[in-house]
Amino acid sequence: MPPELDLATVLGALQRHQVRFVLIGGMAGVVHGSPFPTEDVDITPERSRENLARLSGALAELSARVRTDGVDGGLPFAHDADSLAAVQVWNLTTPHGDLDISFIPHGTDGYEDLVREATDTPILGLSVPVASLADVIRSKQAANRPKDQRVLPTLREILAARHRRDPG
Repeated sequence: MPPELDLATVLGALQRHQVRFVLIGGMAGVVHGSPFPTEDVDITPERSRENLARLSGALAELSARVRTDGVDGGLPFAHDADSLAAVQVWNLTTPHGDLDISFIPHGTDGYEDLVREATDTPILGLSVPVASLADVIRSKQAANRPKDQRVLPTLREILAARHRRDPG
């Protein structure tokens, strides 16, 4: 069973290390009003060597390990900017909850694409760049997983309601 998510600790470590990232996935959906709970944090980091070195520092602070079925607590892994850049998706676990890193989420071109419409949003006393609801929908639609298909109608309705309130 994964550790309970301590969102403030995970996001706080990323911010202390000055990692440039966008919050994506289910947690971004929750921030936008989705009633569907999520048990992990999904991010898309900026891919510069300097930023990935800062991400490596945050992962070390969080005691991140590779999440794998059948191995409680995950597998240890050595990481630096180069090794993080060598893989498109990292599924990690920490004592503070699971953290998924996707450099190019489905339906997007990655950080530069997502950051354009992201908004800095207060979350637990932190200012966190959160992907736009339209980008969350675009990514979940492209991923086309059963869990995404379940939440898409609700996310689309939230977006449509926003457009009805603020058509401009």
